[in-house]
Amino acid sequence: MATVTRPVRETLDGSRNLVEMSWDPITRIVGSLGIYTKIDFANKQVAECHSTSSIFRGYSVFMKGKDPRDAHFITSRICGICGDNHATCACYAQNMAFGVRPPAIAEWIVNLGEAAEYMFDHCIYQDNLVGVDYCEQMVRETTPSVWAKAQKQAAPHAADHGYRTIADIMTALNPFTGDFYREALQMSRLTREMFCLMEGRHVHPSTLYPGGVGTVPTQQLFTDYLVRLMKYVEFMKKVVPLHNDLFDFFYEALPGYEEVGRRRVLLGCWGSWNDPKVCDYQYRHMNEWGKAMYVTPGVIVDGKTVTNNLVDINLGIRILLGSSFYDDWEGDEMFVTHDPLGNPVDRRHPWNQTTTPRPQRRDFEGKYSWVMSPRWKHPETGEHLALDTGGGPIARLWSTALAGTVDIGYIKATGHSVKIYLPKTAMKPEVEFEWKIPKWSNAIERNRARTYFQAYAAACALHFAEKAMEELHAGRTRTFTDFTVPDEAIGCGFHEAVRGVLSHHVVIRDGKIANYHPYPPTPWNANPRDVYGTPGPYEDAVQNTPIFEENGPDKFKGVDIMRAVRSFDPCLPCGVHMYTGEGKLLEVRHVPMFGAQG
Repeated sequence: MATVTRPVRETLDGSRNLVEMSWDPITRIVGSLGIYTKIDFANKQVAECHSTSSIFRGYSVFMKGKDPRDAHFITSRICGICGDNHATCACYAQNMAFGVRPPAIAEWIVNLGEAAEYMFDHCIYQDNLVGVDYCEQMVRETTPSVWAKAQKQAAPHAADHGYRTIADIMTALNPFTGDFYREALQMSRLTREMFCLMEGRHVHPSTLYPGGVGTVPTQQLFTDYLVRLMKYVEFMKKVVPLHNDLFDFFYEALPGYEEVGRRRVLLGCWGSWNDPKVCDYQYRHMNEWGKAMYVTPGVIVDGKTVTNNLVDINLGIRILLGSSFYDDWEGDEMFVTHDPLGNPVDRRHPWNQTTTPRPQRRDFEGKYSWVMSPRWKHPETGEHLALDTGGGPIARLWSTALAGTVDIGYIKATGHSVKIYLPKTAMKPEVEFEWKIPKWSNAIERNRARTYFQAYAAACALHFAEKAMEELHAGRTRTFTDFTVPDEAIGCGFHEAVRGVLSHHVVIRDGKIANYHPYPPTPWNANPRDVYGTPGPYEDAVQNTPIFEENGPDKFKGVDIMRAVRSFDPCLPCGVHMYTGEGKLLEVRHVPMFGAQG
């Protein structure tokens, strides 16, 4: 459960000494992420956590007055990692606002590009960044007893991935020197090439537009993509069993590790990869084309689906403040009172949001972050749910599995799992993987889902390539549909950025953008306590997480905390800096500022 946690001063057996430690910045796509904690080393537990971002971006402010046709070019610069996800989502919103439907082959090209982006980003993050938290150097330094066990533990799937023991896997993950670490870098290069074939350049696409794409479809184009894709498919046959061995080992070696990064199952997925046969970008049909996506949108509460309807998902979004550095917009203009279906739209919906920054001193008892607090209002209970994306893949797979609608040969959702079929490749036979809904939403299962979603994306890309070539061979090669920009319109785009839910909401007046609000996954995951006192997902996942690291306060690395935070994929080129000196013992309830150089 997500609960409000105040600083704890005592336990049942007497005084409780808390050591204040901070990691700031953990660099992320919209600024600097800081994690501030109070740790009870005697009881091996994190007592309190605050997540803060110290940089204001302001895209919702300077988008006003811009030509709506430029929205995707501008918003792709929100991020230097997943800018194409923003460009794609902006084009979806533009397509709705402009009333335009791209040709089928254009949609397949976009899907192929986005599939390559998932493969690229998840590969480099999982194996070159998250993987370092589980490598030999890190494990040996933070939990020597686990390293000793790893040296003796045979890897169950050694025949599939080639590493005899768990220790061999950990050594292969060592940065710059590990075999698997370097192999993953090469694979990420291939997938970036795949993306550029479809969308021109990475990370800000040059051939992606509302109404279609500028990519010229040819047999050579899709063949070049497929040659690289099949190498990646073969790589996946090694990656999935390798990570399963590694993650299963941690559960076995450290009983109770399922509690690291665990929080209530509150997952959001906005769906990914449109089916051009169904998707016409009309709001009144959004439920139908949302459910036809190749990743099924959904809100999952306590392991069960609340809705798969994109209209309901859209109307349930609320932007709260609480601990954020902004003025409220309660008395400001309502841009949209009803959606195109006549449903009332809330004042706290992104269509009606007004962004008024109010810089001030950071105060963990008051306002302490530039991230607002997106919430989803449960239609039955009225709860403002602090949904998380689980780094993207766990929410995508969970929602798709429960819905049981995706069935394309390479992928089949069963209602309780997702089966992934990968065909024969140069050196390995065909294989079927099955991701099963886990018991927990925790650090290990978020990471495991990221591995399976790499295989999922590769399997979907095979399907998209086949569909694109069907269009090509049939002579349907037009990649763009003409449109005009209306004087008055609203639009919304729903997509999955690499690390989770992504939506863009636009209001057009007099042919210009009157209001524009993009909501990527980081605000959903990294937000602070809201007006109701509910912690954000990072805060909730870290608070009360157990500490298994064997170092004391003087040499503490915070590896369990970092595994919890990194499992959400807060950033790809993230640099973590521990800012504590030797740690500071709290003797008073309040301090002027966390992380001060004592």
